[in-house]
Amino acid sequence: MEENNSNLDPENQELLQDLSEQGKTEELLEMFEELPTMDVAEFLEGKPIDEIITYFKELDPEDQGRIYSDLSLDLQLELFHSLDRKTFAKIFGQMYSDIRADLYQELTKEEQIELLPYLEKKVREDVIILSAYPPETAGGIMTTDFATIFADMTAAEALAKIRKDDPSRDMIYYIYVVDHSMVMKGLVTLKDLVMHEPQTRVHEMLNEFFLHAEVNEDRESVAQKIERYDLVAIPVLNSLNQLVGIVSHEEAIDVIQREATEDLERIMGIIPSEDYEDYLGTSSFQHFKKRVVWLVSLAAVGIISGMIISEYQSVLESFIILAMYMPMMAATGGNTGSQAAAVVIRALSLGEMDENDWPKIIIKEAKVSFMLAISVAGLTYLKIAFLSFSAMLPEGFTMTYIGIIISIAIAIQVMSSAVIGAGLPVLVRKLGGDPAVVASPAITTIVDITGLLIYFSVASATLGLS
Repeated sequence: MEENNSNLDPENQELLQDLSEQGKTEELLEMFEELPTMDVAEFLEGKPIDEIITYFKELDPEDQGRIYSDLSLDLQLELFHSLDRKTFAKIFGQMYSDIRADLYQELTKEEQIELLPYLEKKVREDVIILSAYPPETAGGIMTTDFATIFADMTAAEALAKIRKDDPSRDMIYYIYVVDHSMVMKGLVTLKDLVMHEPQTRVHEMLNEFFLHAEVNEDRESVAQKIERYDLVAIPVLNSLNQLVGIVSHEEAIDVIQREATEDLERIMGIIPSEDYEDYLGTSSFQHFKKRVVWLVSLAAVGIISGMIISEYQSVLESFIILAMYMPMMAATGGNTGSQAAAVVIRALSLGEMDENDWPKIIIKEAKVSFMLAISVAGLTYLKIAFLSFSAMLPEGFTMTYIGIIISIAIAIQVMSSAVIGAGLPVLVRKLGGDPAVVASPAITTIVDITGLLIYFSVASATLGLS
């Protein structure tokens, strides 16, 4: 059965549903073998558990394992609890090794102990080893579904061993060359083995230069390597340079999507969940818990803004026009800071720069913000000088003068906001944290406070009210 992680096909779903409603079980099972695995899994998600079990009993063990691997975790656990341990062990043994390890970690200790005796020795050892690695590391996302050969083998002998190892079709492009202690020596491709003469030795076609991941390396770093070099998979080595697993391109895509989701949630002041669930699949209370901490914290910090306004109440009473441009000041500063933070966080995430490049980052954002400041200040001055009413001013002041003062304050706010927006993520990364946690809401709150201080300080100093 072909594994396919592309978007689900509505026509396939409709076809499966029609066969189910017509009771054509035999034809339905044939379609299970022909259609992409994800389409079959999606179809089964909405079916009663007894019906799903009935279908599974008619499938080959390999198809059972592949379809089961693509089911949601909730349905996987429900099937586990509905089947006897011996029957489930056969399905479990055919699952993708990385997903199998994830499921094993979701079981209680008692359930794990109950299942282990029914597993084949290789599966039992494999799941115990993979389950030992933290989920955020290369070891936590790697699979053991790969083929190995020895350098002194002939091409014919190597092909025979590959058939014996029986890797899935997605993992057969790279063939890893190891010694008898599983120390990795290099790799060849399946094309190399097929195109060379049967008696050619593997060491004659061996590629000794290869990228690899360390078993305890952060999973995001591993995914970035696969993406950057457009790899089908990357080998994972332990401290002894022994091959312990591989991380596939598909798993790298999943990691990148999960990390992007976490970063987006942090950027918007939402506490990420350990296990991703879609919007409708997450309860209202869970949404509340994810959002309330940052929202309440930043609201408390925002009280400082009210204190600043209260401190400069006399300035506002004398120049009501200043109050009219406070929202513009806050919005401009918040947008500028968020823009700067977004581009810096993206560059840090993609490895285009690191925290040691902070002088270059600050200088670049200072240049950009200077040009932005001139643009915004010019627009502000034109609006105040030519489109505002001088009756709002105390005697002796002109709109031209007030326009210059407010424009200068907004220009300074734009530049300071850009530096804050770019500098805070870099500072957090330098301290070992995630730059995304100081993104949009946090930066907006901070630049609101600094903006008010700048605004009223400039106004007080230039209007003779200090």
